[in-house]
Amino acid sequence: MAVMAMSDAEISRFDTLMRLDRGELRPAEAMQLLRLERSQLYRLLRRLRSDGVAGLVSRKRGRPSNRRFSDTFRDKVLGIVREHYADFGPTLAAEYLAERHSITLSHETLRQLMIGAGLWKAKAAKRARLHQTRNRRERRGELIQVDGSDHDWFEGRGPRCSLLVYIDDATSELMHLEMAESESALSYLQATRTYLERHGKPIAFYSDKHSAFRN
Repeated sequence: MAVMAMSDAEISRFDTLMRLDRGELRPAEAMQLLRLERSQLYRLLRRLRSDGVAGLVSRKRGRPSNRRFSDTFRDKVLGIVREHYADFGPTLAAEYLAERHSITLSHETLRQLMIGAGLWKAKAAKRARLHQTRNRRERRGELIQVDGSDHDWFEGRGPRCSLLVYIDDATSELMHLEMAESESALSYLQATRTYLERHGKPIAFYSDKHSAFRN
């Protein structure tokens, strides 16, 4: 079975595109989260649908960089570091290389060279977790997803505001829409009161971790 390595950014992009494809996110929200234009967003979505996860992995991965140093130069640098600065960090070693050997490298470039040669150990990176997607609720009214979107909805003809949206998880039905001055806890409480008066109480409300609510 092939194993595919993905960066944190690629995993986040995959998760957002999957939520968009399932209808859990609106295009405007996905564009904001990924900081992409609409054409870029849908190009990635088409690539995901046709090629799967592999379509989101950078096409440049595995190719040598255009700015890659020659093997001779790299061996020379690592030889000097190994002989004189093996117990130095990349930043200090880069300073000594420039001062004493007239070799100018950024400390990040030198860090990568030292890591590759086993002269420096990278700090343990946090492993990104890809959460298993949950199944939708079976019946209307069991779970209501609450979300907000700040935007110039009136296109300059009125103040910038936030659109609060209440979506039924089972049917994707837009149960309630309300404009508010800002996406705040108070705005949600006022909108929720209107929702309850019109539709009654659902089993649960759900908002994502980027919402106005905090533990």
